[in-house]
Amino acid sequence: MKSILVATNNRDSREIISACFIPEYRVEETATYESCLEKFKSKRYEYLFLDVGLLHAPRKNIDYKTELQSFWRIFPSVEIIVLSTQEMVREAVRAVKAGASDYLTYPLDIKEVKLVIDTIDENVRLQSELDYHRDKSWRGESLSILRTNSPVLKKVFDQVQSVAQTESTVLLTGETGTGKGLVANLIHQRSRRRENQFISIHCGAIPDTLLESELFGHEKGAFTGAVRRKLGKFEIASGGTIFLDEIGTVSSAMQIKLLRVLQDRSFERVGGEVTIEADVRIIAATNADLKAMCEAGTFRQDLYYRLNVFPIEIPPLRERIDDIPLLVEQIIKKLNRFGTKEIVDVDPYVMSSLQSYSWPGNIRELENLVERASIIEKSSILTRNSFPGELFKDSPEHTLIDTNNTLGDVRKREIARIERKYLTELLRENGGKINSTAMAAGIGVRQLHKLMTKYGLSRNDFT
Repeated sequence: MKSILVATNNRDSREIISACFIPEYRVEETATYESCLEKFKSKRYEYLFLDVGLLHAPRKNIDYKTELQSFWRIFPSVEIIVLSTQEMVREAVRAVKAGASDYLTYPLDIKEVKLVIDTIDENVRLQSELDYHRDKSWRGESLSILRTNSPVLKKVFDQVQSVAQTESTVLLTGETGTGKGLVANLIHQRSRRRENQFISIHCGAIPDTLLESELFGHEKGAFTGAVRRKLGKFEIASGGTIFLDEIGTVSSAMQIKLLRVLQDRSFERVGGEVTIEADVRIIAATNADLKAMCEAGTFRQDLYYRLNVFPIEIPPLRERIDDIPLLVEQIIKKLNRFGTKEIVDVDPYVMSSLQSYSWPGNIRELENLVERASIIEKSSILTRNSFPGELFKDSPEHTLIDTNNTLGDVRKREIARIERKYLTELLRENGGKINSTAMAAGIGVRQLHKLMTKYGLSRNDFT
């Protein structure tokens, strides 16, 4: 049964809300901010009715976004409805602007309470349907990699779609920071094993002397310090997926043990005699050239063939520069949700430089640079002064044109950049209203929808 928490010292309002939802929901009550937060730490709630006075008093100039984040950090999906007196309606509106779902004023009316919840439920349902359709088309799932305009990455998603429902071993290759772990998780989430665990092991981060115990477990007394039986990751992941990252770093002795698991689907704990079935799907990843390592004799050829059943190469960021605006947008959204600043855009010169940079650290480097810039930036737009100078060393000060590309490519990219920025500003000015935005742009609603889909824009980001 779903649960609702009502946090207010207005007893009549607590009774009205309880009457609205019992017996469909379990309704709990509290009268202080502190007890409300404590309840949140011990139990999941789908809805929180929160008196704005509990947040506001006795402080002034309260940062509602920070206060609400106290609850979202515990349960990011909780819907918060603010309760307010008529005198504090302005504060309630501020809370809604900071992310609360809606607000209600005292004295509460049963019909209004139900209407607010019905509206929120309908929005959640519509979002779920949207997520479902996105899921079917393999788009829109991730903050960093799944939104793409890149043909090479769309090819990767086609491969993921083909292999996900099988039991085949997958080998992910690509440079550090390209998102191999994210793709591995995506394969698991699309597989028949998705209801079970996804266990990730960074093989290069664990000393070889400990890796065998970490993967296969050990019995009590198997070695000095083994004071009790320990289950390994292969045992814990039973029925699910195990992701072996940086597989090229494991020793020759460990390669033999992994080969047995892949061949026989069984293993023993260190110091144990009982053979345990390895009911796991294995996904491995490496930034090394395993084939060259096989030729050099540092990686077993038979293990390589067992791992390389279905290879997927993740392209580096420099080969998908058209995705950089989408990636930056998603990174900023994430930072805004959990940060104290509200970054709304990136200077066009900066964006052009981001798309001209070689990105040796790939997506991970991009995330770090944008996060650092958001901390340094004094305005609501990320400017050149917030980024390291080397980002601009190949970009002339007064031009945004890359003469390495053809005129057609430059024209196409600049038109797309201007169109996207224009629509972003227009949607922001019109609060995400489609009809008003289309009218202001002098185009039809249908054409606006097509452009918004093309540039990855959602009306919900501007309401």
